[in-house]
Amino acid sequence: MTENLANLFTFGNMQFLMRGVAMTLLLTLIGCLTGLIGGFLLAYARSSKGNLLAPVRWGAMIFVEVFRRIPFLVTLFLVLYTAQMILPRAPLFWVAVISICLLCSAYMAEIVRAGMESVPTPQIETAEVMNMPRWRITWIIVLPQAWKVILPSAVSYMVMFVKDTALASQAGVFELMFAGKALVNRGLDPLLVFATVLLAYFAISWPLARLGQWLETRLAHRHTERGIR
Repeated sequence: MTENLANLFTFGNMQFLMRGVAMTLLLTLIGCLTGLIGGFLLAYARSSKGNLLAPVRWGAMIFVEVFRRIPFLVTLFLVLYTAQMILPRAPLFWVAVISICLLCSAYMAEIVRAGMESVPTPQIETAEVMNMPRWRITWIIVLPQAWKVILPSAVSYMVMFVKDTALASQAGVFELMFAGKALVNRGLDPLLVFATVLLAYFAISWPLARLGQWLETRLAHRHTERGIR
């Protein structure tokens, strides 16, 4: 056991694992930030009104429903093979990024939609009676109140998604799980390697989970204070 620990915890191996951690964080950050923007656009499109915007509304709804029900691994391989048809030497990193953004946008759209629907309807109706444009109602009235619902849920989804990025290794994308598999293939003890990978995922996820809990408590407390006033 001592020899296995010494073989694993070398500077080169730890540097290799840290590169995997950095890539996992990068994939999560890009995916969730892009997904939050895409999710807002999809939620905004789904809440549109009028017959002229019906195709936009239905298109957004179909996108969300499809990508929320397709496993991430299937989406990843669909994007991979489509990219290889268009660009045979497509970088695997960007294949993973596109797949992640598709998945995150679909899930974030539901989170944003729930936040927007939490805003009291009379406020929106009053603004509509005053002939305020829809984008202005969303920006001034809806979003400032919806964030207290959106942010905690979005952070909680990020925690879940950190673990889902491990599936990207199945397509050969370098990230934390791929780094762990590579170390095992070098002949290192699988139990020690994957125990270290487990601790690395915990070190990433736990602060995010605590941040989500803090945001939820903080925003709820602030909302209560405003209600008392």
